[in-house]
Amino acid sequence: MIPVHDPELQADQQPQWTAIILAGQRPEGDPMAAYCSVTYKALIPINGQTMLERVARALIASPYVGKIVVMAQSPEALKSGVAGDLANNDRISFVESNDGIATSIHHVIGTDIAPWPVLVTTADNALLTDEILDCFFQSHTGQDVAVAVVERRTMLSAYPDAHRTWLKFRGGAYSGANLFALHNEAAKPAVAFWSAVEKDRKKGWKIFAHFGPWLLLRALSRTIGFKEAMAQAGRRMGLWAEPIILPIAEAAIDVDKPDDLELVTGILIAREG
Repeated sequence: MIPVHDPELQADQQPQWTAIILAGQRPEGDPMAAYCSVTYKALIPINGQTMLERVARALIASPYVGKIVVMAQSPEALKSGVAGDLANNDRISFVESNDGIATSIHHVIGTDIAPWPVLVTTADNALLTDEILDCFFQSHTGQDVAVAVVERRTMLSAYPDAHRTWLKFRGGAYSGANLFALHNEAAKPAVAFWSAVEKDRKKGWKIFAHFGPWLLLRALSRTIGFKEAMAQAGRRMGLWAEPIILPIAEAAIDVDKPDDLELVTGILIAREG
């Protein structure tokens, strides 16, 4: 059994996490890949490195992360598209995904490929840093499922023109940060549920509709906070679920659209020169 995370312990005293990088794309191709004239979205270059390389390097540098699994429909193509130190790194494996994201995750979590605990992120999470990872892992206190988010005030204070999808609750509005903690076997029902609602992932009200009219009504009327809403949804599945609210605006900026790419490129150029 995985011991409960104690934030007072050092990273090297904690069980190391398996990090899954979702690097697949639609069978018909990805609009951002086409926009950047590359075959795979994960291999879009930004300031000298592909997005996949950036995410992998951030994870490798984290003392909380052990194994890294790159999951995609064409894993060998992605492996050949990254730098040799990553392609040949013993900690990184390239695994073929199934039809759906959630189905692919469910197939490997808790196995030798991706032993518990598991962190899930995405290849377009190009601004991922050790600071973001430290904040996320240090805020994880044993939840079966935890989802990283950034509050709208944090985002707009740093990037007032940023366009994100906001989940609105009592006390604030939140945007996802592409970090998901799956701590143990108890998390599996949440992954199975995600498979059923994957197409509605950007429509919070549709997701909460699956948990009955009362929770949906409270979510729509904003008479429930995000933490309480996630806790109630988790209890319906027999697990402990909570959001982890990150105080770092860049954590919620991924690359879905050309203006995202422009923003991320500007941030990385300013950061790296």
